[in-house]
Amino acid sequence: MSRRASLDELQARFTRTAKQRKNSCEPAELLSGGAMPLDLPHSAAPAASKTPRSLKISMPRMRHHEPEQPAVSGSHGRADADQEPSPLPLRLRSRLNDLFFQIEKEFEAVCSENAALHKELELLQEKPDRETGDRCDDTDGAVKSKQKRGTRRRSFPPVTSSLSSEPMTSISDLSPARASAMYHVMSHAAQKLKPAYKLKQQTSKIVSSFKAASVVCALVREYRGHKDGVWEVSAGRPGQHVVGTASADHTACVWSVDSGRCLLQYQGHEGSVNSVRFHPTRDLVLTGSGDQTAHVWQAAVNIDSGRAMSSEEEVDPSDMYDDMAAPAEGSNVLRTPILELTGHSGVVIAADWLAGAEQVVTASWDRTAQLFDVNTGESLNTLAGHDQELTHVSAHPSHKFVVTSSKDFTFRLWDFREPIPCVSVFQGHTDAVTSAVFSREDKVVSGSDDRSCKVWDLKNMRSPLATIRGDAAVNRLDVSSANVIAVPFDNRHIRLYDMNGQRLARLPRSNRLGHRRMVCSVAWSDDLSSGRPNLFSSGFDNTAIGWLITPPKDSKD
Repeated sequence: MSRRASLDELQARFTRTAKQRKNSCEPAELLSGGAMPLDLPHSAAPAASKTPRSLKISMPRMRHHEPEQPAVSGSHGRADADQEPSPLPLRLRSRLNDLFFQIEKEFEAVCSENAALHKELELLQEKPDRETGDRCDDTDGAVKSKQKRGTRRRSFPPVTSSLSSEPMTSISDLSPARASAMYHVMSHAAQKLKPAYKLKQQTSKIVSSFKAASVVCALVREYRGHKDGVWEVSAGRPGQHVVGTASADHTACVWSVDSGRCLLQYQGHEGSVNSVRFHPTRDLVLTGSGDQTAHVWQAAVNIDSGRAMSSEEEVDPSDMYDDMAAPAEGSNVLRTPILELTGHSGVVIAADWLAGAEQVVTASWDRTAQLFDVNTGESLNTLAGHDQELTHVSAHPSHKFVVTSSKDFTFRLWDFREPIPCVSVFQGHTDAVTSAVFSREDKVVSGSDDRSCKVWDLKNMRSPLATIRGDAAVNRLDVSSANVIAVPFDNRHIRLYDMNGQRLARLPRSNRLGHRRMVCSVAWSDDLSSGRPNLFSSGFDNTAIGWLITPPKDSKD
């Protein structure tokens, strides 16, 4: 009897447990993979007749034919008897699902709107680019019209969302207010660009209408024979009809202007010859070299002797690289100077005769310039003050003024009319000053590696009178007696300007005409003989060229 009572009590306990679980289970729990109710027999009599060994307690588990669902937040999806009911009511869970769905929809709408704004910004970019082709930068860096090679940079980096394949900027830019503000900024920038560029184009047309008549430029003669680049060219005094060249092949040559033949070759230097200058009244030449010295040597030549070789004849390129110890027929070789000037501890990059030709001034890479007496060869004064290497030196033709150029972005004016020279510093360039020369009107014209030339008044050092903007670095320029500035550039071009900065002409250049490499120097000639070259240029193509520059008045005749 006690055994049967135990079975009845156990059966009653199972019945109560099943009722409690049935009441506690909710439909959402069943749909989400929760525990299933126990399968109890309809009557307790058959179960009571079975032996205790066959009695089994079936634990609740998921049916195999139902798909497994992920558990809702707050429910672990376990079917244990110890599982507690979900703390979130069904109504709250439904509300959360609706909110998540609305958030997803709004997120997709913002992404679509952002993509549309992205396309509109690209269209706004293309309009100024097609009209001007210039680069414009917005304050936020969002507008980048063109790069150097014409490739376009996207305004926003494309980021792909997991909910949408449309490009978007970033998480911080997903706000519609932020996108709208950026759109208005871009629109305002594009609106301001159009009138500005139109005004610039109209101004250029007006300025071009006031340009002077074109200057006729013609190549007359080429002077070939150097084995290396020609650093500087210099014209002889009026009536002499010679031109001098200084080359990196350690030689300096004196050429006949008319025939193009080498009359004299100086081989006294042990380094590159960087500068050449003719004496204003005597047959003397001053050269500066990389061997840290400057030489004064005799340049008495007979222009009428020897065979004249025309530059129009066919020249074998191999002839340009013949041994310089065997110059052209009729030319002489000189190896001994009259005077050797020493005292620099660096390369002598330039030298020039002072007014009166009793003194010479040299510029060196040792950051100093020195004044020498031609009669004794002694150093009279050392001009110190530049912070970096000197690049050029030039003397005034009639006054004892000297201007030195340097890589420290400045050039200095030295006044030797007093025993103690007075110095003035000119600042205005943003790169090395490659040359500075005097004009006939007591002005100074400077050229620089910053692709500009500036015209200065000696009485006003604060700001230049005119600025010439180029497209390449400027090398050793020169000013004619008619105040025409000849500017040589690194890009093989030579351009002519007036003292107001207005361009007069560009010398012709092609594969067979003009310099084939960098133009290092130009020099005007005071010889006004008809048909003779009056402008000379030298380049790193081992060649010097004589040009005939005809002003507009003469070209009409």
